[in-house]
Amino acid sequence: MLGDVKPNLSRVTLMFNPDTAPYYDAYLRSFKALPRQTSVEVEAVHVQSVAEIETAVAKLGRESVGGLIAAADPFILNMREVIRKAADEHRVPTISAFRQFVVEGSLMSYGPDTADIFRRSSFYVDRILKGESPGNLPAQSPNKFELVVNLKTAKALGLSVRESFLLLADEVIE
Repeated sequence: MLGDVKPNLSRVTLMFNPDTAPYYDAYLRSFKALPRQTSVEVEAVHVQSVAEIETAVAKLGRESVGGLIAAADPFILNMREVIRKAADEHRVPTISAFRQFVVEGSLMSYGPDTADIFRRSSFYVDRILKGESPGNLPAQSPNKFELVVNLKTAKALGLSVRESFLLLADEVIE
C-alpha cells in the first residue's frame, strides 16, 4: 500500500519491539522465503526505546526511497506519538494496523476494525453472563478490516494519492 502512494519506494522497514511482539522475526523470515512479487526490500528493526525509534526513523529519512510499517505491537501503539513526530520530521511515510495512528497524523492504516471487534465481543460477554463456559465458545478472528488515509499528511510528505486508491479507503481524513 505504501508503494501505491510512493511510487519510488524500494525499501520498507517493519518496526517492532521483540519483547512485546517476538513473532515478527519469524513472520518476516517466512515472508522473505516466498518468491518476491515486488522489488521492495523489507527489513526489520527492533526498537525498545525512544532513542532507538528516533534513530531508526532518521535512518529511513536519509533514504528518500523508504517507508515505515509500524507493527501491531503494544509497545509500538504506546509509542505512536514518538513514531509520528519522528516520521513527520524525517518525512517518512508510515502505515500501521491501528486507525489511531492516522487520526493523530500518520499517513495510513490498514487493520482490523476495532469497533467491530468490541461490538462482536459483547455477544461473548452476554453468553458468559448467561452461564456459558468461555471454553465452549469458538475463537474468532477479525472479519472486518479498514483502510484509513490521511490526505493532509500525504500532502505534507509531497505524495499524491490516486483517486482509485482513495476509492478503496473506508475513511479519508482531509
